[in-house]
Amino acid sequence: MTAWRERARFVADPLPADWREQLVQRLGLRPRRLGPWAELALYGARECLALAGETALPQGAVLRLASFGGPRSATRSIASQAAEGLPMPFAFMQSQASHTLAALSEHLAWRGDARFVLQRDRSALQDLAELEAMAAGATGLLFGWVEEDLSTDWRWLVPAD
Repeated sequence: MTAWRERARFVADPLPADWREQLVQRLGLRPRRLGPWAELALYGARECLALAGETALPQGAVLRLASFGGPRSATRSIASQAAEGLPMPFAFMQSQASHTLAALSEHLAWRGDARFVLQRDRSALQDLAELEAMAAGATGLLFGWVEEDLSTDWRWLVPAD
């Protein structure tokens, strides 16, 4: 059985007032067509990997993203738009967690096994993510918990043995 060790952890809770500017500085560009929840996920993931000395998510790693509520503001926006007709495509895309996974993949220069889960129990979900990563023979696990306008908490785990 493979044990995991935490190589880096980044927590922003509460968020710094300038977190978006920090993201732009880290990326070297302003992300386009991303909602606040996706930007916050990207901010936390990039900062966590930077703490580990990584410029990209290594190939062979798995990515897990979790939240209590996901992209709530985008979901509220499309619900409001749907009450008046069809939601706007941009708003709809921002409400989809898979859109965030695609943005993470692009900005972390990575392709692989990524999943999003709505969950209340952080420790049980991290245990499950570690078991899945172990079963997949992953070289690492990037595990993030993001709450829109509140916090971003990321761990970069690598095999201990």
